[in-house]
Amino acid sequence: MPEERTDGEAEEMKPYVIFRLGDEEFGVDVMNIKEIAKITTITRVPRSADFIEGVINHRGSLATVINLRKRFGFEPKEIDADSRIIIAELEDKPVGMLVDAATEVLRIPVSDIDIEATPEMVTTEIYKEYLKGVGKVENRLIVLLDLKQVLAEEEG
Repeated sequence: MPEERTDGEAEEMKPYVIFRLGDEEFGVDVMNIKEIAKITTITRVPRSADFIEGVINHRGSLATVINLRKRFGFEPKEIDADSRIIIAELEDKPVGMLVDAATEVLRIPVSDIDIEATPEMVTTEIYKEYLKGVGKVENRLIVLLDLKQVLAEEEG
């Protein structure tokens, strides 16, 4: 529900796709997301970066799948029934992000997004350039990611 403001305008809200890696919650701008898919056959690609899980056939085109646990230096985890591939578009090409679970689409008030967030504030080991900010929703902190940086082929 939008917060009341004295000038009569509803507060600007931005929708984010929320997903989990372990106990951490992350968000990416819904405008960059094409689809949230169940796990399908991922074909390994020899000599690719260790965080690249492989490629999938996504609606007739190849999509690279990045394992975000590996990308962010988290402990490895087996793919299970909750695992999802979030399909984003980067430079007109589909790219998949393998996550532990995609939980919801959440509208976060723009005023509750702290752009000055520093990695020390958050309990993850994510490189600062991956961060867009931290969204505060009720008693939750959601790390908002910069998809262009996260999906870049080379390491930060």
